[in-house]
Amino acid sequence: MVLLPSPSRPPAFVVTVCALGLLTACGDGGTAGAAGAAAQAPAASASPSPATASSPAASRCRTPDLRASVGRNDPGAGQENHPILLTNTSSRTCTLHGYPGAAFADASGRQLGPDPRRRPESPARLRLAPGGSAWAGLSYADPRISGARTAVPAVLLVTPPGEREPLRVPWSAGEVPVGGNESAVTVTVLRAGDVT
Repeated sequence: MVLLPSPSRPPAFVVTVCALGLLTACGDGGTAGAAGAAAQAPAASASPSPATASSPAASRCRTPDLRASVGRNDPGAGQENHPILLTNTSSRTCTLHGYPGAAFADASGRQLGPDPRRRPESPARLRLAPGGSAWAGLSYADPRISGARTAVPAVLLVTPPGEREPLRVPWSAGEVPVGGNESAVTVTVLRAGDVT
């Protein structure tokens, strides 16, 4: 059975959007400022987290501010799915926005296979308090099923959005696809939270 909103009463989200619109209209001529923008930003997750949606006021997270790691594989339907985590190790709050760079590499740092394809998604600016984390999904077809040409990387190079220097994460999840018809690796936008 599908429940539809009652015609005599608008859905709760319509009321919320209208209320926010009225509050915004009471501002100082349309410039909400950082505090107003942060108040209007949607929460990035339902539970409290040191990483939340953010206004652009905080400065961008730089490579030296972050530690990268790869979470536990969550395989399914012939896919390998690894979360890439970026954790703020600095003493200041910083922001991330977009996709991380990711590349499998051998011990000398030579890239194995093409760059991952970006899944078409709309990124949110994420605010990472000290110790806060954000994650992106790294997925590919299981090479044992797909028949793709494979390699066993020594590291995953993870580059924070807007940065040029990668972080090196030891790779222990075995072979990955690096060529052939079914070798596509994809990466998602960064999301708030810690997925381990």
